[in-house]
Amino acid sequence: MAEFLSLQDAVNRHINNGDTVCIEGFTHLIPFAAGHEIIRQEKRDLTLIRMTPDLIYDQMIGAGCAKKLIFSWGGNPGVGSLHRLRDAVEKGWPNKLEILEHSHAAMACAYDAGAAGLPFAVLRGYVGSDLPKVNDQIKFIDCPFTGERLAAVPSVRPDVSVIHAQRADRKGNVLIEGIVGIQKEVVLAAKRSIVTVEEIVDDLGASVNACVLPSWAITAIAEAPKGASPSYALGYYERDNAFYKEWDGIARDRDTFQTWLKENVFEKGAA
Repeated sequence: MAEFLSLQDAVNRHINNGDTVCIEGFTHLIPFAAGHEIIRQEKRDLTLIRMTPDLIYDQMIGAGCAKKLIFSWGGNPGVGSLHRLRDAVEKGWPNKLEILEHSHAAMACAYDAGAAGLPFAVLRGYVGSDLPKVNDQIKFIDCPFTGERLAAVPSVRPDVSVIHAQRADRKGNVLIEGIVGIQKEVVLAAKRSIVTVEEIVDDLGASVNACVLPSWAITAIAEAPKGASPSYALGYYERDNAFYKEWDGIARDRDTFQTWLKENVFEKGAA
């Protein structure tokens, strides 16, 4: 059953050095506050998994949290490269980063298989792709019923999954509105989960067919207003497009990045 904790306590209690950690949210409801708390607590040697590593993973990688990244696309949406990610892969700064790339379809299927407790996912994909040459997790099997050649990838079953949502009620149920992505599968696949929310309420106000994560599926809930900013939270605030553009310049230079990290993550968190 979900336990209500401060974000600091949730990260301290449930994320350990060396863990496999998924931080998900597709364009919308990206858990920046949680990522910043992981940076402040100087978690190390994490294997980070995310379908679309963008700014929050760029920041965590640049801060030295990660040893490995499993992903299906990486970049600053609409702007360009992730410079801290590239620096880690190409030049080993602040430490060498191992990468393992999948397709979006394979990642989504792997999360779904993890949520179902299955060891691997099967999909039609990777035909004509070079990814199997550089990713030894991609295997091919023959369908036992039709003989069709299919791709198989390991399921994603992380130590910890972290997502952001709009609301939690006092019983620990969580409402996600807008673009849901694969957040529910990520939580169900994980050994432990942390959900940050904009607010805790008496009644979720869930509409018909709303995505509600039940309390029994969640380990910890932390109230974190504007916890997805600079991404957006439907019904609460819009995406800060200007910051995504500014990040390109901030992240290009190591010293500029470190100054930004000190002023906007470490000092802000200590205030």
